[in-house]
Amino acid sequence: MELRIATCRPLPEPDHDEDLLLEALARAGVSARMAAWNDDTEPWDAPIATVVRSTWDYIHQVDGFIAWAERAAAAAPMWNRPDTIARNTHKRYLLDLAAAGIPVTPTILATPTGVRDLAAICAERGWRDVVIKPAVGASSFGARRCGLDGSGEAQSHLDGLLERTDALVQPYLASVDGSGERALVWIDGAFTHAVRKTARFSGGDEHVSDPVEIAPDERALGERVLARVGGDLLYARVDLARDACGVPIVMEVELIEPSLFLLQHPPALKRLVSAIVRRLGGPVAPQ
Repeated sequence: MELRIATCRPLPEPDHDEDLLLEALARAGVSARMAAWNDDTEPWDAPIATVVRSTWDYIHQVDGFIAWAERAAAAAPMWNRPDTIARNTHKRYLLDLAAAGIPVTPTILATPTGVRDLAAICAERGWRDVVIKPAVGASSFGARRCGLDGSGEAQSHLDGLLERTDALVQPYLASVDGSGERALVWIDGAFTHAVRKTARFSGGDEHVSDPVEIAPDERALGERVLARVGGDLLYARVDLARDACGVPIVMEVELIEPSLFLLQHPPALKRLVSAIVRRLGGPVAPQ
C-alpha cells in the first residue's frame, strides 16, 4: 500500500505528528512519504492516495491550493476531501455555523470594501479587548490581541490585513486565561482526546497540555458542529472556549491541516493509522 502525506517545505514550525505517523504507517505495512503540495516535480496525477496534513503555507496561495487538491483527488482518493478543504479555507464558516444556531465566538467579518471601522464595531458591542486575524489563516499567522486604547494600533493592524484579505474581529474571551482553549480531536467518527492550549498570537509559541477530559457539554457541541459540517472526514479538530456564562462556544473548526496532538494520546495515532489502512483497502488490526 502506497500513500502520500501532503505537507509544505520548508515547514514554518516543527510538525510533531509527522514522524509518529510515518513510523506507525510503516509498521502497518503502508509505504508512506511526505510530499510538498506545491512541489512541481511531484507527479500528483499519479494514482496514489493522499492524506493532507501539514500544508501550513496554503494560506499564501489559496486558489492554487484548492486547484491542487482537486487535481490530486481526481487521480486517487484524498482525505480530507477537496470540497471539505475548499469550504474550510475561509473562516466565514463561523458565521454559517452561527446562522445554524451553533454557539460560536462573536465574530464580525471585515472586508476591504465593507465593514472596517474598528471603533464603530467595538462600540456597538461593548468590546474593549479584541482579537483581529485574517479570515484565511493558519496557526497564529497575522493574529493579534489588541486593546482599544486610542493609539490606533488595532485599526492599523486591521487595515493592514484588509489590504490582502478579509479579516475577523472577535472579543478576547477571558476564559482562555482560565479554563483555557480546548482542542477536541476527532478521528474517523469519534472524538479521541482533547488538549488545553494557551492563547497564541503572531510570532508566539503554542503551549499544549497533556490530554484533558472532554466535558459532556464540550462533546455535545463538538458533535453538533461536525454533524453540521458533514462529509466523509478522516480527521477534524474543534477548538472551544467558554463564554462569560461558562457555556462552551466554537472558536475554530479545523478540517484541512490541524495538528492532532498524536504525541499526547497514542490511541489516537493507532485509530488514525487503522482508518487510513482501511481506506486504502488493507487489513485492519483490532482496536
